[in-house]
Amino acid sequence: MSIPKRRRRELRASFLMTAPFLFIFIVFFLYPTFSVIALSFTDAPLIGEGQWIGLDNYAKLLNDRLFYTSLWNNLYFVLLTVIPTTVIALLIALAVSRLKGRMQALVLTLFFLPYVLPVSVVTMIWAWMLDFQFGILQPLIAAITGKPVPVFKNPYWVMPMIAVVTIWWTNGFNVLLLIAGLRNIPPDLYEAAALDGATPWQRFWRVTWPLLWPITALVLTLQLILQLKLFDQVYLLSNGGPFNQSYVVLMQMYREAFQLNNGGYASAIAMVLFLFIVIVSVLQFQLLRIGGRK
Repeated sequence: MSIPKRRRRELRASFLMTAPFLFIFIVFFLYPTFSVIALSFTDAPLIGEGQWIGLDNYAKLLNDRLFYTSLWNNLYFVLLTVIPTTVIALLIALAVSRLKGRMQALVLTLFFLPYVLPVSVVTMIWAWMLDFQFGILQPLIAAITGKPVPVFKNPYWVMPMIAVVTIWWTNGFNVLLLIAGLRNIPPDLYEAAALDGATPWQRFWRVTWPLLWPITALVLTLQLILQLKLFDQVYLLSNGGPFNQSYVVLMQMYREAFQLNNGGYASAIAMVLFLFIVIVSVLQFQLLRIGGRK
């Protein structure tokens, strides 16, 4: 068989193998993305055609006080979750990595179990445990504050408690990533450090932390992207209240699209959030890479 004919057969085979993925990618991702971009420049309802209005939706968004409130709530939630959940996952991973055999598997299963639960089940569990009248955690809150607190109706408690729920729900995946990173560290390095007289803290700081940093940077970046897309927990636990203290960007997009039928304006909100997530996550990842090289 000639070389050109063989290359044509290879190209045909490669195209046939990638065609299903390309079809799904174009139909379910690329086409909807371009549709949303085009919709954001119109005054269209959620379903139907609209008139081209250029950048009017974006100009309106820049003067929308509710958008700035929701964006601040997103950033506040990021502060409450991204670094704390990474630190907690790292501590759990270090502890679990010291276990062996079935005990390690059992503990890992217990930590990962919440992650496989749907958000509706997670919020139902925590809404019951934190119920103002019957919640089993209300005595603990009363011991701290002196009285029971309706946490999801209190403007000072609502976002921290949603952050607690989110950390409990999602942290199992972070623990698995960090344990995988710990298992990739050669044991010989720890043995050499011990022979040199390094203390446990020095072994962690000089061996574990530098080699685990790429996985830690990945966890931080994934958590940043995930928490900026916050919607489900807020919608089910507080519905954005009280007094818009838990009102986030995706809730505003949902309200504009499905309640006010402003598809064009909702698309503009979605595009701004998308660009914000891309810029912030790329900057964070690059800064973390630079920090890891020092």
